[in-house]
Amino acid sequence: MKPYVPNYVKARKSGTLAAKIARARKILEKCTLCPRQCKVNRLKGETGVCNTGTKVLVSSFSPHFGEEPFFVGSRGSGTIFFTFCNLGCLFCQNYEISHKGDGRETEPGDIAAMMLALEQAGCHNINLVTPTHVVPWILEALDIAAEQGLSLPLIYNSSGYDSVETLKLLDGVVDIYLPDFKFWESEPARRFCNAPDYPEIAKAAIKEMHAQVGDLKVSPTGTAISGVVLRHLVMPHDLAGTEKVMEFIRDHVSPDMVVNVMSQYRPCYLARRFPDLSRGITTDEFRSAVKIARNMGLTLVT
Repeated sequence: MKPYVPNYVKARKSGTLAAKIARARKILEKCTLCPRQCKVNRLKGETGVCNTGTKVLVSSFSPHFGEEPFFVGSRGSGTIFFTFCNLGCLFCQNYEISHKGDGRETEPGDIAAMMLALEQAGCHNINLVTPTHVVPWILEALDIAAEQGLSLPLIYNSSGYDSVETLKLLDGVVDIYLPDFKFWESEPARRFCNAPDYPEIAKAAIKEMHAQVGDLKVSPTGTAISGVVLRHLVMPHDLAGTEKVMEFIRDHVSPDMVVNVMSQYRPCYLARRFPDLSRGITTDEFRSAVKIARNMGLTLVT
C-alpha cells in the first residue's frame, strides 16, 4: 500500500494552497472567518469575539496521549493548542487558554517549526486544537512546513462552531475533522456560549466536513489518516440533547460515523453560576447517552 499523501501536500503541489492563503488573508480585512461575523479588520489589529488581531497566540505544542486511540497510536498526536476561541463556553475546562489568553505570540514560520518538530518527535498527525479563528495563519504555516517535508495527516479539532464558507476554504487541505456537537437546542447554547445559532451552525458544518473527507479511514497500522470523528460531551440534565444529536448524525450525515461519547464534564470556569451546570454527570446519564448512540447503530470510540 502506498504511503498516505496529506491533502495539504497535494494542494501545495497543485497551487491551490497559495490561492487559499490569499483568499483567507482577504477575509481578515472584514473578518467573517467564523459564524460570529465580527467584520473587524484584523490585518490592522482590530479584534472581535476571538480577541485575536494580527498575532496568533499558541498556548503549547507537544505529543498528546489523551486523544482517541487511533489518533494517539504508539507515539502520540501532535497537538498545537491555539489560544482564545470563537465560541467561548462558560464551562470550558481549558479556560486559562480559551478565555484568559494563556499563550505566546507566533508567526506562521513558528507554527511550521512546531509542526515539523512534532513530526520529528514521531507523532502520527498534526492536531490543531481550536483552529477556527486562525485559519489564515495555519494555511501559511502549512505552506512553509510542506515545503520542508511535513507529511503527517492534519486534524482540524474544533467546537463545531465553524462557518461553511471557511470550511470550503479548507476543502482539499484538512485530512481529518474532529468537531464537537455540543448542544441540540439553541437555549443552552445561548446561555452557556452566547451562541443561540450554535445548533444550526454545527449541523451545517458537520455535514460540510463529512462531504469533504467522508467517514474515518485508518492506516494498516491502525492510525487515522482521513475522515470525520464526532465528539459529544454528555451534559447534566441532558442539556446537550444527546438523542437528537445522534439521530441527526445517523439520518443526515452518516450511519457509519465514528462518535466519541464523552464523560468528562465537570463544572469549570463559570459553570457553578448556573444550577443546572453545577455538578458533574452521573453514571446513569453517561450510560444512557452511550446506549442511545449504540441503539442508533453508530460506531463508538472505545
